[in-house]
Amino acid sequence: MSDIRSVLVLGGARSGKSTFALEMVKPFPAKTLIATLEPKDEEMKARIARHKRERGPGWSVIEEPVALARALTQAQAKSQAVIVDCMTLWLTNVLLSGKPENKILTDLEKICKIVARPKCLLVLVSNEVGLGIVPGDPLSRQFRDLQGKANQMLAQSAGEVYLMAAGIALKLKGSVAQKNCY
Repeated sequence: MSDIRSVLVLGGARSGKSTFALEMVKPFPAKTLIATLEPKDEEMKARIARHKRERGPGWSVIEEPVALARALTQAQAKSQAVIVDCMTLWLTNVLLSGKPENKILTDLEKICKIVARPKCLLVLVSNEVGLGIVPGDPLSRQFRDLQGKANQMLAQSAGEVYLMAAGIALKLKGSVAQKNCY
């Protein structure tokens, strides 16, 4: 079994995505979390503190809300396993920064190239946002559409893809021994 692989973990809010990702990297002594959440209010700060307690010791953390490709390259150089939590917040940050959609997709293509050829175990967490109602405003629809496109691109690049529901993982793609063919 090769530990060098990429995994995309999809699911709804509170579906168990982050817990599943943490379990995947548990055996590795050198692991990094790339956190994309920006602590904009007290509730978000409390979430960050809770997540730090849940991870426990032995983690390197890179807080990077926008420059994700650079953070991935940096993290893989010093880690045996990397988690990005989460792609949905990264996309939100980039979209709200005013970056044009074509530039966002260019950034996403750079990330997908890294995902297709990881240098260590790489686990990306992302929300599946396409199962609900059609959003009522243009920005929300743009976000939903971009997130759907991002998840499709990441799923194509990743060696394994899981869908989480109620804390249960359903494997959608790949096997532990499968190599990327991209």
